[in-house]
Amino acid sequence: MGKVWSKERAWEWYNNHNWLRGCNFMSSDCANRIDQWQEEGFEERLKTADEELALAAETGFNSIRIILEFFVWDQQHDGFMERFDRYLETAWKHGISCMVVLGNDCMQPKEYTKPMTLGPQHYDWGYHGGRKKSQHSQFAGMGYHLLDEPELAQRHYEWVREIIETHKNDERICMWDIYNEVGNAKREEATMPHLKKFFEIAREIDPIQPLTCCAWRLPNDRNLPMTAIERFACDNSDIISYHNYSPYQSNIMQIKRLQDEYGRPIVNTEWLGRCLHNTVQEMFPLFYLEKIGCYNWGFVAGKYQTYEPWEGLWQRYEKDHNADIDFTKWFHDIYRPSHHPYDPKEIEIFQHFSRLADEDFAREQAAKKKDGQ
Repeated sequence: MGKVWSKERAWEWYNNHNWLRGCNFMSSDCANRIDQWQEEGFEERLKTADEELALAAETGFNSIRIILEFFVWDQQHDGFMERFDRYLETAWKHGISCMVVLGNDCMQPKEYTKPMTLGPQHYDWGYHGGRKKSQHSQFAGMGYHLLDEPELAQRHYEWVREIIETHKNDERICMWDIYNEVGNAKREEATMPHLKKFFEIAREIDPIQPLTCCAWRLPNDRNLPMTAIERFACDNSDIISYHNYSPYQSNIMQIKRLQDEYGRPIVNTEWLGRCLHNTVQEMFPLFYLEKIGCYNWGFVAGKYQTYEPWEGLWQRYEKDHNADIDFTKWFHDIYRPSHHPYDPKEIEIFQHFSRLADEDFAREQAAKKKDGQ
């Protein structure tokens, strides 16, 4: 069985790869992740993804983060496995690797959860994520997950095992993101046993790719502790990852904290929240300078509508009209449906620092070759 990589192995892997930069990706014609992975309409959506991934490469991106959907695997097993492989191949032909996400705790309470179905997917215009009552609203109760059903928990473990086992030597996958935002939606106690099992399965398989699981609500003050579930996630990660949609100063403090506490490579797997003053102009140069891998949320604006603010931000503003939220700006996403940029200056920044990173990496590789490494 494998174990957490040593710091030396983690840095060797990280330094042998170009600076990872990209986005959390779903083609603009997907209403949700069922749409992204199901059989119905897949050929058309893969064609859209192909076009948009070509645009991502032009932007300077060399990686994307994609969240898989257990429900589609469970209902359309063989087709899902084939479609996932084709997605990887489509990205790879554009020089883009994939960070693959398995679990996800961004959920709403059961009373607001509609049964999942295949086929045409409903979406509401004007709402982040395309739903009036989504996981991005503020709820009093715990979010519901299919893992809460005992018979489906075992199926999830089989899913994790098959996905990683099938692609354990696949260079098109750069990293396994074991679980997105563990403990979100008040799920800390409910999710911890499953998180441990997911990690256990992945370590048994011992893939060539590193494992990660993010800290997503890390306190800026290092004297304040992480939640137990996020501490477990980071302690069991080969590469440290975190989420931050807050301003520049918050990211500086969190990067410094993670560097001091773990001494491992760091990747920000979710950022870009213009409404909250988390901007391309400040964040992307910082990530380049610190060599922090980075995946902003969203790419081409579409049915999923993540350019809209979280519903929770509207709820916050309704309670406090002095809340520092700029609703005049897009929240996520960087291209309009026409493929024109939301802000051309942002694209110039992406391209400029990506070009610098490519040049840096080429020099580093040439120096290693010269030294006979």
